[in-house]
Formats: sequence, C-alpha cells, structure tokens
Amino acid sequence: MVCELGQCDGSGWIEVDPTTARPCGCREIKARRAASRRLGTGIPKRFRGVGFDRKPIADMDQQLLRPIRGFVRNIGRNLDEGHGLWLYGDVGTGKTSIAMLVSKAVLEAGRSVAIYSMPRLLADIKETYEESSQRSYMQLFERLCGVDLLHIDDLGAEKRTEWVLEQLYAIVNERWQEQRSMVVTTNLIDPEELRAQIGARTVSRLTEMCVQIPLMGRDKRSAASDLEVAA
Repeated sequence: MVCELGQCDGSGWIEVDPTTARPCGCREIKARRAASRRLGTGIPKRFRGVGFDRKPIADMDQQLLRPIRGFVRNIGRNLDEGHGLWLYGDVGTGKTSIAMLVSKAVLEAGRSVAIYSMPRLLADIKETYEESSQRSYMQLFERLCGVDLLHIDDLGAEKRTEWVLEQLYAIVNERWQEQRSMVVTTNLIDPEELRAQIGARTVSRLTEMCVQIPLMGRDKRSAASDLEVAA
C-alpha cells in the first residue's frame, strides 16, 4: 500500500512518537473512493482516457470549453461551494464525454462521485423496494445525497410518471439544500419541454445550482462513422 499524499507508510497513520499516531489525510481519500465504488457505475471503460487533449473534446470549440477548464481547475472549491454543470444539446455532441471528464477530475482530487444514467438511477431506487435488496431506500438516498458530486446522464430520457418526478425532485432538492454539486446532461433543449418532463421545481433547483452550457452541432459519432465508410 502506498500513501497518495506521501505522508505515511500506506497504513493511513502517521507516527507522532513511539506511542502516538494520528490519521493521515489519505484515509479520507480512500474512504471517499470506497463510497464512490458503492454507487453508480463508475467511469465506464470507454471514457477512462477522456481528456482535454483527446477526441472528441480536443475537437470542440476552445471558447466553449473555457468554463469546463475553469471548473476542473478549481474542482475542490466548486465541490465545496456546491457549484455544478448542466450540459444540454443535440445527440452526439460530447456532453457525456465532458461530464465524464469532470467526474474523473473529482476522483483524481480524492473526492467522491456517483455516476448514473437516469434509467439506471431509477432502477437502483426500485431495487431497494425488493425483499432481497441488501440496502434500504434511505441508505441509497443518503449516499446519493452525500457524495461530493452526483453525475446524472441522459436526464429526461426516462418515462415520465409522478413517481419519477417525486424521486428526482427529492434527490435534487436535498442536494440543493445541502449545497452539493451536480453534473447533468440532457438532450432536451427547450426549457418548457424539460419542465414538462422532469418538473418545474426540479428545473428551478438545477438552474440555481448549475452553470448551463449548450453543446450543439452534428452528431460526432455519426461523423466518425461516415469517415470510416469513406475510407
């Protein structure tokens, strides 16, 4: 075991004198990462190498990326102050790649993150209602609200029901109250359409919590496919 801070021998304790030791800061980093592993899906394999110098992000408008770079550069302060990002736009414009880049930066800073697609999040909540579930709804809810960053991909992709609206609002409202950061992506561009899909109260909270960044243009996945066919 190695101490990420270079302060202890990997045990998580720093010897003060022969009879006394104090906890090392690496203990908290490990605890936060463990919390992340118990939630969500983690960084998917496709996005583990994501970076500003790699496609598709490297090909994006650099002016558009300025607020993203600033957010990542000050990741600790943004998490502590509950600031977030709301990425919206057409399909295939790099929203998920940017969101994964931010989540990766959070993990690299030793903080905790839970990554979910909206359908997966709802599935995990429903699972807590089953008799065989190893965790209760409140245990999941508290963890969702307690991680440093909650990353929700494809917001608005779920089927709209009153139950869905209640679950989403409860989580977003709790994080808003506790000033906990969120990163969300959605293909819904029209604010009225988004309000109709996830509820006006939830949209209002997200608007206050997150900087909104539009990502428009041609589907980069389709463009890459076209190049392969042409070749």
